[in-house]
Amino acid sequence: MYRLTNTIRDYAWGSTGAIAGLLGTTPGGGPEAEMWLGAHPSAPSRTESAGDGSDMGLDELINADPVSLLGPEVAGAHGRLPFLMKLLAAERPLSIQVHPSAAQAAAGFEAENAAGVPADSPSRNYRDGSHKPEMIYALTDFAALSGFRVPAQSAELFEKLATVLDAANANTCTKIASLLADADEATALSTTCAYLLGGDPEVTALVSAAVGALETHPELGQHPSLAELPRINQHYPGDAGVLVSLLLNLVVLEPGQAIYLDAGNVHAYLRGLGVEVMANSDNVLRGGLTPKHIDVPELLRITRFEALGVPHLEATETMFGQRIFTPPFAEFQLQHIELAAFTDTSEMGGGDVPVAANGPVIVLCVEGEVLIDTPRGDELLRRGESVFIGANEAPAMARRSANASGQAFAVTPQPVE
Repeated sequence: MYRLTNTIRDYAWGSTGAIAGLLGTTPGGGPEAEMWLGAHPSAPSRTESAGDGSDMGLDELINADPVSLLGPEVAGAHGRLPFLMKLLAAERPLSIQVHPSAAQAAAGFEAENAAGVPADSPSRNYRDGSHKPEMIYALTDFAALSGFRVPAQSAELFEKLATVLDAANANTCTKIASLLADADEATALSTTCAYLLGGDPEVTALVSAAVGALETHPELGQHPSLAELPRINQHYPGDAGVLVSLLLNLVVLEPGQAIYLDAGNVHAYLRGLGVEVMANSDNVLRGGLTPKHIDVPELLRITRFEALGVPHLEATETMFGQRIFTPPFAEFQLQHIELAAFTDTSEMGGGDVPVAANGPVIVLCVEGEVLIDTPRGDELLRRGESVFIGANEAPAMARRSANASGQAFAVTPQPVE
């Protein structure tokens, strides 16, 4: 078992205090957007062995003995730690974005390598050759945009705006509604997205006009998606992504709820704190709401232009008391662990929960204390502490502490078929 030291990424959209508040650490003074737990080469966790005090990157540790630490099945199927776990804290909206499929990622990565695009270039789309399906578990109220609405529903929103705008901007709304009225759903969505993201000055004008209309006609804000426009525009004034938000489902998660996001699903996180898990990749195609590299043609090429329902993900309860979220992706599953403190030794062991492990596991404690016990030893995790457990150390138990209740999250691959 290896204790982890994890990198915090300071992206501009991050919260200045949410991650520190959760983990009981001192805020760094700037935005703290994501804490990465895993072996991605751009920010691998550092490992400390309880036995010898050695310190090295988790990627280096696994590369030195992949079969033992990943298990033969995971090592054979994935060749590396297949998942990346994050704490994500959004104080302002993230970019309108989409992730590639495995085939698209492999082809895009190879093409950019062949073109000589530097690996660390800010204009690079594909930073590795892997896909990046993901899920988010809400720790606080969490707002996101995910997947296209039925085009007629989006058309109705633009038609509402048209009724309170001047003639020029009303005509732009009518034009968008007519694009959305195409009988072929994929054509309706793709042509509308291409128009909104194409840099047309009339789209920029409509953003400002729509936000202004919501200030003078507050009754429009009764629709939740319209109410979001001024909030998004506050951070990215005049950005076409403000209007693209009206094409997408607005999702508001309560703490404990989760959604998953497959390849080709256009989405953007708006605000909130959550546990995010994804395949071990950093491939993102962006179309707006960001100062980072935008590649609209490539985003449009890999997007799935179809109306999607909100992809809620429900937990399953096992006979062993495990609460597990299992998205339709082989690379990961998420276990939520809650343990009550015991008041006397006669209660010891009664509420312990096995840590679900299909090979390697990362466990993060976010509240109180959790004792992680394996045949090779144990580690007491306090709030903010985390460990990596190799496949060669299974099975692991999450045991209760006499001092405090505990809450933790554990990530492992799904069983290799």
